[in-house]
Amino acid sequence: MSSLETKELEFARQVRRALDENAARIPSATVDRLAAARHAALARKKPETVSAPVLVPAFAGAGMPQLDTPQRRRSPLRRFALAWPLAALVASLIGIAYWEDQQRTAELADIDAAMLSDDLPLNAYLDHGFNAYLSRAH
Repeated sequence: MSSLETKELEFARQVRRALDENAARIPSATVDRLAAARHAALARKKPETVSAPVLVPAFAGAGMPQLDTPQRRRSPLRRFALAWPLAALVASLIGIAYWEDQQRTAELADIDAAMLSDDLPLNAYLDHGFNAYLSRAH
């Protein structure tokens, strides 16, 4: 948690503490008026409309007459036809992750080879002044 978040939380606690302390000092007539105003506002509030979702299949039996026939069990071939796109997606994601890892490894190997075959000693790359020189030179 950052110091700014800590300061904000401490400020919120102080405000809450001050409001709680001063709430006890409010005269009872004011408390009664506030309660009556709250009840009046709640009475005028519009009721929230709650609607149940209606699920309608988009292409269920499109163009086909509706028959009351019992559901047949799906054959294993039909199950495979439904599962192969998912299997293809998983295999392609694994392939992409492997390819990206190989690319990253090749890039790191190229950087290491360039650094090791360079005329500069490796300590030059660790020097902050040299890094500043490189950033200004390019």
